[in-house]
Amino acid sequence: MPSLQETRAVVTLAPAKPTGLADLGVPLDDATLVKKGRAHEFPQLLTDGVLGRRFQDLRVIAIKTVEAGVASAKFFVQFEVFGDNTAAPTNGVGFDAALFAGSEQVAAFSSSSLFLPYANFWYPNRFVFEIPAEDFDRVERLEFIAKPEEVRIV
Repeated sequence: MPSLQETRAVVTLAPAKPTGLADLGVPLDDATLVKKGRAHEFPQLLTDGVLGRRFQDLRVIAIKTVEAGVASAKFFVQFEVFGDNTAAPTNGVGFDAALFAGSEQVAAFSSSSLFLPYANFWYPNRFVFEIPAEDFDRVERLEFIAKPEEVRIV
């Protein structure tokens, strides 16, 4: 069965204005801090080098705010994924993500699957992860890792 190769993309995070967050339901106040970053498009190749899947508009929005008196830091990872003539298995492997401050890994996250029910179509995906609020200021980048997985050719 054909397999996708592991693929990595790095998203640099920079301080940003708290705009465009309405669909995330973020409680905005004077203490709310935001970092944003984006990677435009990157492929995930099959082990034979043929294009197997595409990711586009990988956006990371990091938000540090206070809700009900408790400070929190959440990282929203959003992207669109396209199965280029490949169908994902019912229980796919998803992706990993790691947050870094310089060379130090601050946190690691994992998702067990992508929303990709059919081949040859773009599907939006959105995930949220939380880290200790005190680590928010140190984080500079997110490394997105599309895991290898077996797929079916359509």
